[in-house]
Amino acid sequence: MNVLVWLAEGTWAAATDAAARHAPAGARITLLHVVDPALAGEVAGAWTGLLGRGHHDPGPAVEAVAAAAERDLLAAAADRLGRPATPVARRGPAEREVVAACNELAADLLVVARDGDRSRVGPHSLGRQTRFVVDHAPCEVLLVWPAAPLVTEPPPLPHPPHLPHPPHPTVR
Repeated sequence: MNVLVWLAEGTWAAATDAAARHAPAGARITLLHVVDPALAGEVAGAWTGLLGRGHHDPGPAVEAVAAAAERDLLAAAADRLGRPATPVARRGPAEREVVAACNELAADLLVVARDGDRSRVGPHSLGRQTRFVVDHAPCEVLLVWPAAPLVTEPPPLPHPPHLPHPPHPTVR
């Protein structure tokens, strides 16, 4: 069995713990982290907008910091998992890279942690990228909460407005 664990900032520990609990013994586990290179471009654009074009481009420094943080995250996840795993780092839009990795690695199970509104259950508990991955993954998906939601019941349905009874038909 091939198990792919998507590690994202803020939710990686929950995904790693779920993989440790649910991946069978002997499973090949891959720990995946994705950095979108557009992040460095956005920082450079904001930097230029704030300080003008004559200043040093922070893009390479942002990429270096992101790469170092990624190495640390992959190492921490491997330690937390406590069993052999292959770390994989990819670059590109996260949702596309995760689905592509599922295909390329012939994943049987993808472990993902919710990343949206954690205050209650419902569709908003998935962020845009996670929703895409859940909808397009070519394998089974184990979707876990990074922490217990604050509200575990959906909101009540709205009551329909009170409609008056139609008048009684008259007999002729």
